[in-house]
Amino acid sequence: MSDPLDRIAAALERISPPPAPAPDLAAHDAYVWHVSPDHLQPVPDVARVDMALLVGIDRARDTLLENTLHFARGLPANNALLWGARGMGKSSLVKAVHADVVAQGLPLKIVELQREDLTSVTRLLALLRASDARFVLYCDDLSFGHDDQQYKSLKAVLDGGIEGRPENVIFYATSNRRHLMPRDMIENERSSAINPGEAVEEKVSLSDRFGLWLGFHACDQDGFLSMIRGYCDAYQIDISDDDLRAEAIEWQATRGGRSGRVAWQFITDLAGRRGIKLP
Repeated sequence: MSDPLDRIAAALERISPPPAPAPDLAAHDAYVWHVSPDHLQPVPDVARVDMALLVGIDRARDTLLENTLHFARGLPANNALLWGARGMGKSSLVKAVHADVVAQGLPLKIVELQREDLTSVTRLLALLRASDARFVLYCDDLSFGHDDQQYKSLKAVLDGGIEGRPENVIFYATSNRRHLMPRDMIENERSSAINPGEAVEEKVSLSDRFGLWLGFHACDQDGFLSMIRGYCDAYQIDISDDDLRAEAIEWQATRGGRSGRVAWQFITDLAGRRGIKLP
């Protein structure tokens, strides 16, 4: 009669998923990281906006592009935190910069990591470290709430622990919060901790580990209209300036604000009404 532990081990082996095959990292420029089982899923067609259509973020665009070019060429570069107003092009800029660098003939890969999978990041880094390619590791809408301990996993990306961050990996994150955590969470730590300074410092210092902080702020009406005019020109939507202004201002009023995302939603509606297909 076999040992019960052997039978249990054999049963677990039968029901566990087989290991995913090693990805061909030369085949694609973009991947999404998944767990259970760990694997990199290729993304043949990335949803992007052309960088020329990202209006009003020139300084952030130039800074992030320069930093990414340095990294792609094997030069020193910083991790970057893109923070600020919703819908103002943070994630679009990361993807557009990657596309621009690849278009310049530099073999740069981008890997998207979901916030809820941060605990697996050391396994992902080990996989990327073994590759000859260079990677932008990208996490969209990164933030942490009360009693959320996943922020500790992020330190493995930013600091790398005893091994250090892989030389061929850089980390870009977008967030609505400059310090990645809600202000009331920081204040609660300060008021309730035995040593308030240390409790707050551990959390706030997380954002300090990013070498680049790029701020995105709500656009004014002229900027909003410029975004829409740029889309209209790019996609050959014929509309007069007066009609565009009247319809766009009415649209923004129904949405309660202005942003690049609201501008694109207006263009989607306008193109649909006029029977024009968008890419």
